[in-house]
Amino acid sequence: MNSGESRLLRSMKAVFRHLRHGRRIADQKRTLRALARSHGRKIVIGSSGTAPDGWVPTDREVIDLLQEESWFRYFEPDSLDAILAEHVWEHLSPEDAIRSAKTCYRFLKPGGYLRAAVPDGLHPDPAYIEQVRPGGHGPGAADHKVLYDHASFCNVFARAGFSVRLYEYYDRSGSFRFSEWNPADGMIRRSMRFDERNSPQRLAYTSIVIDAVKPARAGAGAATLADDAGRRDCS
Repeated sequence: MNSGESRLLRSMKAVFRHLRHGRRIADQKRTLRALARSHGRKIVIGSSGTAPDGWVPTDREVIDLLQEESWFRYFEPDSLDAILAEHVWEHLSPEDAIRSAKTCYRFLKPGGYLRAAVPDGLHPDPAYIEQVRPGGHGPGAADHKVLYDHASFCNVFARAGFSVRLYEYYDRSGSFRFSEWNPADGMIRRSMRFDERNSPQRLAYTSIVIDAVKPARAGAGAATLADDAGRRDCS
């Protein structure tokens, strides 16, 4: 293949990627319009087009954490049952992190929840930290703004008004802490049980995993978590 053919092939591939992305965004918008009229409203933020069964994927072009008007196109305040965000908040500045948490709080039903995960800044493996730190060499790390520990991550959502439940994290002594959580309530792939890089001998990749729960009003029909056993409240 000569250089001209190679450039043409690259151009064609770029066009096809653009078309596939455009179709994905259009599909998300159609699904969200239907979701606004349905029950069991659960969305994934920053999904890259993938979502667990029963959840609707959204990309930034459709639902933007920093553009509240994009939420109003599809939802009323107090209308979502659940939001899932795996490795999203580390891409936000500290100010935007709190602002985004407040937006999620506004659109969740009383009793609804946001399940979120971020890289763990207290992970004891220096190779892991080098992957996930802002400017690190891991996928997406060039855009990372913050490396959280469990306390600082919980604080983001507490400041937005949530009650925060902490499921996975390393503490300051380097010990890994785990409380049972149900993947049916929102799958976190980069976690102790579900990341394929982990083994019984070594936790190569874990995340801080939380649920941020919007307090339920008395008498309100609140969303419920399938398994709430063993969880820890952030304090």
